[in-house]
Amino acid sequence: MAGTDAPSAPETRTEDEWRTALTPEQYHVLREHGTERAGTSCLNAEKRAGTFFCAGCGAPLFESGTKYESGSGWPSFFAPLEGAVETKVDRSHWMTRTEVHCARCRGHLGHVFEDGPAPTGLRYCMNGVSLDFEPAD
Repeated sequence: MAGTDAPSAPETRTEDEWRTALTPEQYHVLREHGTERAGTSCLNAEKRAGTFFCAGCGAPLFESGTKYESGSGWPSFFAPLEGAVETKVDRSHWMTRTEVHCARCRGHLGHVFEDGPAPTGLRYCMNGVSLDFEPAD
């Protein structure tokens, strides 16, 4: 669904509709707050100019110019597109982290940490399975 307009009204689907639209791994990450194994996403090596979109609803999330190699094993970015993501506190796994969600469909994307590069100092550590990539023309 890549290539749709910026997030607007929240997208709502039933859980059955989400299960039909997503692969089992995408469903686990986006709808059940799962995490893919580090180093398994082909998007880790993606270096072309383009845009990263939500694999659930197609909302644009990150421009390739904000992607960097963090060494974490997951695609990492120092900034999302304006209004593309929302965050909330995640206290699972006996720690406190900041969870990142797609602003349109509320799909779980990953977490953001305060150990990233300039200019933001942030590391948006995203599950590759929660993203689609569309190269620039």
